[in-house]
Amino acid sequence: MISFIMFLGIFLVTGLILQVFRKSNYFSPGGQFRVAGLGKPLLALIISLLLTVINPIDVERIDAGHVGIKVSNIGDNRGVGKSEYVTGWVFYNSWISRIYEFPIHQQHIDFEEADIVTKGGFRATIKPSFNYSINAGNVADMFQNLRVGIREMEQGWLKNAIVGSVNDVANRYTVDSIFNHREEFESAIVAECNKRVSQWFNVSQLRTNIVPPKEISESIVAKTRAIQEVQVAENQRQVAIAEAERKIAEARGDSAQAVIQAAGRAEAIKKEQLSLTPLYIEYIKIQKWSGQVPTTVAGGNSGLLIQLPNSTQK
Repeated sequence: MISFIMFLGIFLVTGLILQVFRKSNYFSPGGQFRVAGLGKPLLALIISLLLTVINPIDVERIDAGHVGIKVSNIGDNRGVGKSEYVTGWVFYNSWISRIYEFPIHQQHIDFEEADIVTKGGFRATIKPSFNYSINAGNVADMFQNLRVGIREMEQGWLKNAIVGSVNDVANRYTVDSIFNHREEFESAIVAECNKRVSQWFNVSQLRTNIVPPKEISESIVAKTRAIQEVQVAENQRQVAIAEAERKIAEARGDSAQAVIQAAGRAEAIKKEQLSLTPLYIEYIKIQKWSGQVPTTVAGGNSGLLIQLPNSTQK
């Protein structure tokens, strides 16, 4: 679109110079059309196309949320000290200048897998992802030092700073400590990263996505399983203790109840014995007598003979 507008502008200027827009070029005084009059418009068209193709003037728009840097491509220092901030629509000579655009809002990056060495010499695999933002006031200084655009910077200088920080912090942690204290480990990496890049960047929300080697993973799983088994055994022991204490409490309760009941019965018997006077005993006998007199009364040593009737007697 911009090239087309530029072409129309060049064609208009060229046409005015070549007097393309005069009616007399195309019609004779008698009103007849001149084919030869088409030569100038054709020449203007060719010149405009050539100038559009080779024209060094270019235009770019700096989007909102971005900072633009116009850098000089000529001179001994190749633009160092000759960069300037630009905004909005920028016209520039592409032969001697170049425009770099840097976003100053949050950017997210996912790096590919890389190996790191933890404390103790064990290797692990990381696939870091994080957010970063550029300090808007230091964009020119950043460019003068790094001399690359935003994408080259992400995959070069910034990537080296991130991976280097992860390596240095990982050397302070053992493998199992990393996985047992993941939040602390990644917070330490963010702090280390910002020490290195804070002049131009701010790094946040870093995730290492660390994966331990297979043998370490198996060791961690075995250790975790052993801890869980110990916890299960401890829980079972606590349950057994609680059940035993419950049974003891029940036994004590039963024993206490039996003792109380026995004591009650003993006390009742004692009171009954105290109340059994001779007079009271005679009273009980009378209460239980049916009113019949025994038909046979004999002592222990009496010789009692009972004569049965003779069946022959009449």
